[in-house]
Amino acid sequence: MSFDHEAFWSARYRNAGDNFLFGTAPNRFLAAQAERFGAGMSVLSVADGEGRNAVWLAEQGCRVTATEISPVALEKAARLARSRYVSVDWVEADILNWDWPQGVYDAVVGIFIQFATPDERSRQIGGMKQAVRPGGLLLLQGYTPKQLEYRTGGPSAVENLYTDSLLRELFDDWEILLLREHEDSIEEGTAHVGRSALIDLVARKPTGK
Repeated sequence: MSFDHEAFWSARYRNAGDNFLFGTAPNRFLAAQAERFGAGMSVLSVADGEGRNAVWLAEQGCRVTATEISPVALEKAARLARSRYVSVDWVEADILNWDWPQGVYDAVVGIFIQFATPDERSRQIGGMKQAVRPGGLLLLQGYTPKQLEYRTGGPSAVENLYTDSLLRELFDDWEILLLREHEDSIEEGTAHVGRSALIDLVARKPTGK
């Protein structure tokens, strides 16, 4: 029987009540890339949760589409957007089984989307790469296997985590602008708190693709 991602995540977001599981501030890595975003850019934020990153992107003047599998999270995300006076195109979708758009976004963002198994990952990352226009950007932040020592967030399955060599292989046909493994103390709501083993990626799609 396949894992029910929607039920799992909806339960987590519902149990948080009026609080936001991962907080309302943008992911620190994403916010540090602010100079890469500007007014009028079209951006897709995948598996966006309760909206913290999509709302921040909209505040940068971007035209933002955000996918999320959980209707509970989408309701909270829409509330956050209204409270911050920005507009986001919210899409309820399972990105592991979604008809990805073809080359339409200036940037695609995936922050802590490591629920995909190795078999699912190629479909997930492949869809994200497909959605970026030629010359556009893809940004990822995730956990490395060392995160299993910290247990401060993320999946418990080592095979779901990212390594430098894995991301280099997945993006060997793109220009890698930033790829770094590092450790930091993060505080994102109640779900991501404490010392964490992280990896960041910014890659540019070749103009000929």
